[in-house]
Amino acid sequence: MARIRRPSQSLSATQLLQLIWLASPALPVGGFSYSEGLEAAIETGAVHGETDLARWLCDQLTLAQARTDLAVAARAIAAWRRGDGQRIRELNDWTRLTRESSELRQQTEQMGRSMLEWLRQRRSDGDTALLASLAPAPTWPVAWALAAARSGAPVREALLAHAFGWAENMVQSAIKAVPLGQTAGQRILQQLSDAIPAAVDAAMALPDSARQAFTPMLAIVSARHETQYSRLFRS
Repeated sequence: MARIRRPSQSLSATQLLQLIWLASPALPVGGFSYSEGLEAAIETGAVHGETDLARWLCDQLTLAQARTDLAVAARAIAAWRRGDGQRIRELNDWTRLTRESSELRQQTEQMGRSMLEWLRQRRSDGDTALLASLAPAPTWPVAWALAAARSGAPVREALLAHAFGWAENMVQSAIKAVPLGQTAGQRILQQLSDAIPAAVDAAMALPDSARQAFTPMLAIVSARHETQYSRLFRS
């Protein structure tokens, strides 16, 4: 597997633009089509409006994202940069096997496959071959980490972009599903933005032994969404 150059600590204009690109809802990986259980939470009455939604998403950021996808992405970026294929496989298996519902597993696999195709279109090499070999599919944080590693950006800045991309997709889902106005959505995005740096720092400091996927309420509403009668989103 080809080694990826270790980045400097400063963020260049090129690196910044790459992270903005990776965080964009326009990235062709389908993130806009998922609500990650939020649609079912609204249907069951667990989320009523702006205040409930802000609390739900902030909890999801700190209790789920920081302990799973952000933590995995942090370790995967480092593994891609040092050419550690075994570590990549371990992180991918952990991500897939700890998803708490079939919808959440399908989401990470579908987005991982889409990221692989996007990466292949830009540059096909030993790293994309390894990513493609991950069975049954590359997962989203592991695939995204390869793109982040190629950007040359520092890990913390890459994770800030990853978290903001997640937050923006979730707020856009909420605007359609609650529904909310654009201004309310921006207020919630501000709260998430304020919480993201601490979540990223926690993810980076998290040892493997403390990484976890244990969000019972999220798992329950995600499972309910699988049989929800009327829905807008794939999860």
